[in-house]
Amino acid sequence: MISSAALLAAPPPAGVTHYVRYSAAGRVSYGRVEGDRIQPLSAAPWLNPRPAGAPIAASSAKLLYPCVPPKVLAVGRNYKSHVGSAAPPSRPEMFYKPVTCLLSPGEAIVIPSDSKNTNYEGELVAVIGKTCHNASAAEARAAIFGYTCGNDVSERDWQGGKDKDMQWWRAKGADTFGPLGPVIATGVDPAAGLLLQTRLNGEVVQKQSTSDLLFDCVAVVAFVSRYVTLTPGDVIYTGTPGSTRAMKPGDVVEVEIEKIGVLRNPVRGA
Repeated sequence: MISSAALLAAPPPAGVTHYVRYSAAGRVSYGRVEGDRIQPLSAAPWLNPRPAGAPIAASSAKLLYPCVPPKVLAVGRNYKSHVGSAAPPSRPEMFYKPVTCLLSPGEAIVIPSDSKNTNYEGELVAVIGKTCHNASAAEARAAIFGYTCGNDVSERDWQGGKDKDMQWWRAKGADTFGPLGPVIATGVDPAAGLLLQTRLNGEVVQKQSTSDLLFDCVAVVAFVSRYVTLTPGDVIYTGTPGSTRAMKPGDVVEVEIEKIGVLRNPVRGA
C-alpha cells in the first residue's frame, strides 16, 4: 500500500487548497491538507465545514477517494489527440460510470479474469459543489467546487470489440475501474492549462494540457445540467488525451495533474 504521506508529498502552490477524505482511528472524515498534517473537518468541504478537532499526521491516515458522489459521469472523445482523424463531436459525449467502480488512491485496479485489453485513461475530474440545473456558463462555473485526478479504466474489447456490449456498463464500470484522488484542489483553473501526465511503470504514456479539452469543464457542466440535475459531490471525468494501451498485473499506473497531485494505483489480476 502506498502511504498517504507519499501521495501528499508535494504541497499545493500558493492560492490552491487541497481537501481529502480519509480514514483514521476507525473513523472516516473529510479534511484540509496543511503541510504534512490533515485538519479534520466537520462535513464535506463544499458545505463550509468547521475544523473538527486537532490536526493529525498525514502518515496516520489512509486516503480514500476524495468524495462520495451521488453519481459519476464521464466525457468521451474530448481531446483532439484522442479523437485522431475522426470528426470531433458536436457536443460533449456523456456516459455514466457506477459509483461502485470508484477506487481509492493506492488501491489495486483489478483486471477481470476474462479481460484481455484493459487500458488506463488519465483524466481531470470536476467535483460539483452546488445543485445545478439548466445552468448558464456563469452558474456552471460557480457549481464546480474543485478538481481531482481520475483514471477512467476501460476494457476496449468490451467497449468496441466484436463481443461489445450494448452499453459500457462493464467496459467502463467494472469494480475498481474508477480510481479517483488523491485530493480535491480548489483555486485551480483547468482552462488556463494544467499539465496532465499518465505514467505506466514510470514511463510517460500520456501528456497534454487541460486547456486542450474540446469541451472545457464549464461547457460540460452546463450541457449536462440541461438534462440531468447535478448535485453536490457529483463527479465528471472529463476525457483522456492521446492514445492508451493495455495494463497487466504487476504494473503501476500514475495520473499526475499539475497543482493537484498524483493518483497512483498498482494493477493486479482477479
